[in-house]
Amino acid sequence: DVQLQASGGGSVQAGGSLRLSCAASGFSFDDYAIGWFRQAPGKEREGVSCISKPDGSTYYADSVKGRFTISSDDAKNALYLQMNSLKSEDTAVYYCARVGGPLCGRNYDSWGQGTQVTVSS
Repeated sequence: DVQLQASGGGSVQAGGSLRLSCAASGFSFDDYAIGWFRQAPGKEREGVSCISKPDGSTYYADSVKGRFTISSDDAKNALYLQMNSLKSEDTAVYYCARVGGPLCGRNYDSWGQGTQVTVSS
């Protein structure tokens, strides 16, 4: 079974940082792009960042570009999202997700329980 478990969320003040982690199992990181999306109350789901395979190219939403950094440890099947200079509008539940193929841009086909990020101004 595909499993993805996000962790590392919390409450921070604007300007602060958080590092999200994701433990994945049940599939090979070599075969699928992986990434993060978020959903805030009353808002549509937003793709935040993604890593394509096999070249490791990355994608960032314009809203987080320059502030967030995605990385992965393929040996550990782990995914990370370093979030700096957090803003109140970053408040959301963040989900770690698998893309339905090796390239970012396709729909996510699996995700686990998210982790809450709350940024206070």
